[in-house]
Amino acid sequence: MSIPQSGGGPIESRAQLAEYLSDGCKPKDAWRIGTEHEKFGYCKDTLKPLPYDGTRSIKAMLEGLRDRFGWAPVMEAGNIIGLEKDGANVSLEPGGQLELSGAPLATIHETCDEVNSHLREVQDVAEKIGVGFIGLGAAPIWSHEDMPVMPKGRYRLMTDYMDRVGTMGKTMMYRTCTVQVNLDFASEADMVQKLRVAFALQPVATALFANSPFLDGKPNGHKSWRSRVWRDLDPDRTGMLPFVFEDGFGFDAWVDYALDVPMYFVYRDGQYIDALGQSFRDFLDGKLPALPGEVPTLSDWADHLTTIFPEARIKKFIEMRGADGGPWRRLCALPAFWVGLTYDQGALDAAWDLVKGWDAETREALRVAASVDGLQAQVGDLRMHDLAREVVSIAEAGLAARAMPGAGGMIPDETHFLNALKDSIESGRVPADELLAHYHGDWGGDLSKIYAAYSY
Repeated sequence: MSIPQSGGGPIESRAQLAEYLSDGCKPKDAWRIGTEHEKFGYCKDTLKPLPYDGTRSIKAMLEGLRDRFGWAPVMEAGNIIGLEKDGANVSLEPGGQLELSGAPLATIHETCDEVNSHLREVQDVAEKIGVGFIGLGAAPIWSHEDMPVMPKGRYRLMTDYMDRVGTMGKTMMYRTCTVQVNLDFASEADMVQKLRVAFALQPVATALFANSPFLDGKPNGHKSWRSRVWRDLDPDRTGMLPFVFEDGFGFDAWVDYALDVPMYFVYRDGQYIDALGQSFRDFLDGKLPALPGEVPTLSDWADHLTTIFPEARIKKFIEMRGADGGPWRRLCALPAFWVGLTYDQGALDAAWDLVKGWDAETREALRVAASVDGLQAQVGDLRMHDLAREVVSIAEAGLAARAMPGAGGMIPDETHFLNALKDSIESGRVPADELLAHYHGDWGGDLSKIYAAYSY
């Protein structure tokens, strides 16, 4: 979840809302890669989630990272709720999931070095206090009642609202983890092509990264339960957004959509003001019940954009949001997948040619099938396994064409970051399949063994 935005004066015209998005346009040589990933922390002796406070806690983790590795604290109401350093952030999800929001970096070599450095720091602090971290898309055993609540005003408001608009919002907030990548665009037309490819192929990412087959201590019938959760969260702010594929789509159309998404809050002077269900359109007219007579600032608009949760979204960049959190080596495969597809024009054109004939029903059916069956999904004549093989091949060609070297030139490009996905395609097994095989095999149905086997 995002931290409060800052900067920007009062909004004087609706045009500023689209201009805010279009200000993200960058020349290709300025495109960057921002990788985010979340993981669950737990007490090693009890296998219970970390509380916020105490000797073994989220607070102790944040303070340890601050003191040992030079991160600057982010505070809210006197509580440490995040960290900042060198353009990167460490933040907290509602149930204490620890998130790295990486700095914008030029290559996957750099972003993977950043991920690895972060995980080593987390390990260093965690081992000293008897804490472990595990990369999964959903908490396999813990109930909602087991989960702590982080001291963030944003999350208190969201928790209160979730049961009004869906059945799985609190599950998403407290018991799921993701890995995602944030990518740039050169122009409105480039954004449109990338966003359409992003929505159409998000189910492929969901299938390849599916890693949440358990909930409440048993199999849940899905390879990606996390993806299933997002389908029954809040229809006003989630989904595959068919309008993105309509003629004339662009920044203005996204503004129209975002203005119709009900608000959560307004952030003022360190406080989250309840605006649940209220209208940003009314806010523009100075008629927001939560702040009568006030008009929004650009930072209010930026905050509002962070409360929209479709499978891909735009702010001043594009976020790819369909993948489950997972094991260490897959955290670098996710940016490799999307960078390969979108940062080389030949690959982007090939990806668009692959999906441009699909209708909204096909895209939604692929989304549902991916969450249930992973690589074994099939929609009509489309077999996910074959589709994934073709898409990863396109991504590999895109990374080869980018030809971004690493290790001082010893590694010619970024293609090796796709190896984990190529292994899945070769075997037909994604992480969820491996977990289920262990559960029904050598674990003998004892899901507590997942912690020793899959922790970082």
